[in-house]
Amino acid sequence: MYKFCRFVVLLSLVAFMNLESRAELNNSFMMKDLAGKEHHLSDYHGKWVLVNYWATWCPPCLDEIPDLVSLHENKKSKDLVVLGVAVDYKSEIEVRNFVDDMLISYPVILGNSKIYSQYGAPEILPTTYLYNPQGKLVKVKRGQISKQYIEQLMKSNESGLIK
Repeated sequence: MYKFCRFVVLLSLVAFMNLESRAELNNSFMMKDLAGKEHHLSDYHGKWVLVNYWATWCPPCLDEIPDLVSLHENKKSKDLVVLGVAVDYKSEIEVRNFVDDMLISYPVILGNSKIYSQYGAPEILPTTYLYNPQGKLVKVKRGQISKQYIEQLMKSNESGLIK
């Protein structure tokens, strides 16, 4: 039993490292939002890019959406782009209705096999990737985030505290 548990832990660690490296290697991602607009990381050179995986049924995801909307509204023309990736949904219309109900103003992408091939499917929801203005992945956060948390990460990275 001990050997089996060690194997499962090792397998989980390898999967985690693979997800991290795929996100780093695919920092030239391409995603198409619900409006049909394509988003490439290279389009946002000079801006922070926050990619947030979420689901309509996920309570922590719902809790963080107002902060993500606030970040987007306050920083979209300055230094931050927010992109939401909806996962584990029944239909596109379900996601569109949810986006309307929650007043989500940032671009929302439907998670699919093409998106997952770039990053891997998230194991925990929500999961957030934060890229610095040079396009380098500086943080992967599993679990709920806040506006203050993201602003602190941005400030810390500018000070050279995050590598």
